[in-house]
Amino acid sequence: MKQIHFLLFGILYTSSCFLTLSAQEKSKEQLKTEKEAETYLAEGSDALSADNFTDAEVNYRKSIALNPSVEVGKYNLGNAYYNKAQNEEAMLRYKQAASVATTKPEKHKAYHNLGNSFMNAKMYQEAVEAYKNALRNNPNDDETRYNLALAKEMLEKNPPQGGGDDDKNKDNKENQDQNKDQQNQDNQNNKDQNNDNKQDQDNKDQGDQKDKKDGDQEGDNEKQKEPQKDQQGDGDQPKDQKQQPVPGQMSPQQIKNLLEAMNNEEKKVQDKINLQKQKGAKVKPDKDW
Repeated sequence: MKQIHFLLFGILYTSSCFLTLSAQEKSKEQLKTEKEAETYLAEGSDALSADNFTDAEVNYRKSIALNPSVEVGKYNLGNAYYNKAQNEEAMLRYKQAASVATTKPEKHKAYHNLGNSFMNAKMYQEAVEAYKNALRNNPNDDETRYNLALAKEMLEKNPPQGGGDDDKNKDNKENQDQNKDQQNQDNQNNKDQNNDNKQDQDNKDQGDQKDKKDGDQEGDNEKQKEPQKDQQGDGDQPKDQKQQPVPGQMSPQQIKNLLEAMNNEEKKVQDKINLQKQKGAKVKPDKDW
């Protein structure tokens, strides 16, 4: 048993030595990479100080690619985008910086500037949350506290549209009720329109019948007038001689009486039609809502 324990210890010791050598080699390589990342980071800052945004962006990206777990490269690149009013890119980098930050001061700065980016984009709800996260990491920052109060004020003046499932469900219900009311109103309007059309058609049919009756009556009168007109056209009778009624034809007085009776009858019909229209007309409310 002792020999077995010794052998096992020897195996563990050998493995431990191998892992130690590998860690040392990896550490050397990692130190080299981190050194290069720091070099690109410094070059990016120098370029940004010289107002050379393009070179600054390239160097910051190289630094981040070599050492993505470091917060400062993401934070500085976020600042570069922020100064160029590229809010979406700035938000992304500040979020990355906050996620990899290991200290409260680093998290505070990243969340504070993230809130500023949200404010520039008028995303006030997100800005409020970002400033709250910043204050959780540094409750004593008066500037962050002021920005939080400002973000809340802007949020009250500009509430989000449809913010939440309850609001969405409420809006959907209101839309459904409005659609139902509109449909009912449309159906009522169509019904009223159909009734009006029917009334107009009935009035039109009645008017057509009246016109047809009057036309037939006038035609008969014309036929009755024509023989009398022909007789008046004969030049055999003296002008001062009174015309004698022709057997089977109406006298001028009879024709006059007939026309008066027709006019009276037509007036009665027209009055009846006007009364029906007045009864069927829709009443307009005093105010248009």
